[in-house]
Amino acid sequence: MSSAIGGYRGLVVWQRAMTIAEHVYELTRSFPREEQFGLTSQARRAAVSIAANIAEGYGRGTRPAYASFVRIAQGSLKELETHLLIAERVGFVAMAEVESVLADADELGRMLRSLLNKLRPNDLSPKP
Repeated sequence: MSSAIGGYRGLVVWQRAMTIAEHVYELTRSFPREEQFGLTSQARRAAVSIAANIAEGYGRGTRPAYASFVRIAQGSLKELETHLLIAERVGFVAMAEVESVLADADELGRMLRSLLNKLRPNDLSPKP
């Protein structure tokens, strides 16, 4: 990958993923104690996985590997959204609290799709 200053830490997509992870940790602090090893842990692991996979893919140094890890990050993002919606449905958190994280997740999802488009090999582009 390019040797941009800051590496993956300089990528806005990674920074946004880190912010979402922070928000998820804050949000899940209010979950019931008995959920510490259930939904709390799952939501936190999914949130951390997003940023971690962006970083790991970047570190692999090839477009195909990076694209693969970005796809994994997309899956973790959808997993996180699902955990948050379940938490709201079972009454652990109010929808108003979840909505801001979901809005950030939507934006991050668009950013991940854009990054994937940029990582496509040129030789696989459709010919006119």
